[in-house]
Amino acid sequence: MAFKFKRLKIVEQIAIVFFFSVLIPMTISGFIVNNINQQSVRSQLRETAVLIANMVSDEIDFFISQNQTTLTQIAYTLNYLSTDKQKQEFLDSLEKKVPGCDEIMIVKYQSELDALMKTSRENKRAILYTKLKNGDYLTIIFDVENIRSKLFKSLDEDNRQIYVLDENGRLIAAHNYTDDVFKSTMELLPKYRQYDEPVIFGDVKNQPIVYVTKQDPNITIIVNTTEGVTKRAITDNRIKIILAVLAATITILFVSALYTYYLYINIRQLFKGIIAISKGNYNRQIRLLTTAFTPYEIVFLAFEFNKMANAIHKSYLKLQKNNVALKELNEFRSNLIDTVSHELRTPLTSIQGYTSRLMRQDIVIDEETKQKSLRVIKEQSEKLQRLIEDLLTIPDIERMRLKTINEPVNLQEVLERSEILLRKKDGRTIIMKIKEHFPSVMADKGRLEQVFVNLLENAVKYSYPDSVIRVEADVHDGCARILVKNDCDMIPKDKLQRLFGKFIRLDDNTTRTTRGTGLGLFIVKGLVEAMNGKIELSSSTGCGFCVEVILKLAGEQA
Repeated sequence: MAFKFKRLKIVEQIAIVFFFSVLIPMTISGFIVNNINQQSVRSQLRETAVLIANMVSDEIDFFISQNQTTLTQIAYTLNYLSTDKQKQEFLDSLEKKVPGCDEIMIVKYQSELDALMKTSRENKRAILYTKLKNGDYLTIIFDVENIRSKLFKSLDEDNRQIYVLDENGRLIAAHNYTDDVFKSTMELLPKYRQYDEPVIFGDVKNQPIVYVTKQDPNITIIVNTTEGVTKRAITDNRIKIILAVLAATITILFVSALYTYYLYINIRQLFKGIIAISKGNYNRQIRLLTTAFTPYEIVFLAFEFNKMANAIHKSYLKLQKNNVALKELNEFRSNLIDTVSHELRTPLTSIQGYTSRLMRQDIVIDEETKQKSLRVIKEQSEKLQRLIEDLLTIPDIERMRLKTINEPVNLQEVLERSEILLRKKDGRTIIMKIKEHFPSVMADKGRLEQVFVNLLENAVKYSYPDSVIRVEADVHDGCARILVKNDCDMIPKDKLQRLFGKFIRLDDNTTRTTRGTGLGLFIVKGLVEAMNGKIELSSSTGCGFCVEVILKLAGEQA
């Protein structure tokens, strides 16, 4: 099975980068720093142990040298004292003056000196002596505790254990003494030792032990670096380094996680915006969570994306509008073709039929038949002419560039001429109710005739059979008000205004059985408004359908 590469998310990639670029380097750095620190502290512990051993050795040398000088001076003075009483009084007076001195005495024999030295060692006392001219021995006995306080005075704050041993390995002075540590140290102490120079021994590299064996006096000084000292010097520092590295890692992790969180949220917003655009939601806007962690590039991308989305949305709206216009245009084209194919075909067929009839040579046509055929040809020609005029008027109405020559027009004359054109159409009766000497109106005479011919023809088509078409005219508020009424089913108010549209015909029993273009009221409205007039539609149970045309009177023009 072939290995399939998986694309990682940005959070997963950042986690991997963080692991290799932060965690591993920080861990290695912490390990290296810890080892360097351990080596440094270990070397420092060795050096300080040697330094302390030398310091204690120097203190002992100084103590012996100082008190040896004191002995020499006392011995020199005793040579000038003649009696034993004088000598004893002199020695008694010096006991309080010599620091750390317990007793000053003269011993006659070597055996007495040896016994005194043995007793002193057993009682943890130190002895210094010098031989007088008469063969006696002048001795000064010191309390070991007094000596220890002077030797280790500068080391009170040091936690190392220090031991001072005599030539037989017996402890004569100690600092920070514990029995178990002393025993383990003595087990590690070499049997054969070097003299007068510090030597490091022991089996724990982080706990160096130093001894200095002196020949005069024959003593051994041991400085032991205990586990507690090592812990404070190495282990505590190691913990501090680890904690520092851990704190730095946590801080970096926190800042990186916070940065990644805001970056991920904002990138997700970009993803959602792109997905919305791909699914057709062109009005989608990206709203970023803007903080100090938000990169400039993300803000720039979001701004440009929103700008692009706005442009696409506007283009989409414009495209929708154009689609609607194209759809309407397509419907207009279809309706126009349908109208031409139906409304033009009928009069043309009639004209062609009657013309062919008149042109036949094989039959004799009487005068009455000729006149009837010619009237039909004339009527169908006029119908065809009105339809063509209506069609040619549509573009001018739509572009609002329909031009009319408005002048005073005799309304009664226009209505009568329109009535003549449609008189007894399909057996209908048209009743005109208009006063004599009706005021002239401001209008284009030819266009006004076209208006009323369309209204009357529309009323004839869509009224009940054998019903009466009524035309009424009066003056109201300085305007001529002309009403064209026909009896038909009541039309709902929500459908009335739709009748002013192109090719609009109501779907009822009357319209389904009556042929028409659906352009009549659209053209009438355009023509009336071009002549600065108004047109309104109404329907009720008593009236059926009523068209009201309002025109300005000629005398009312400014």
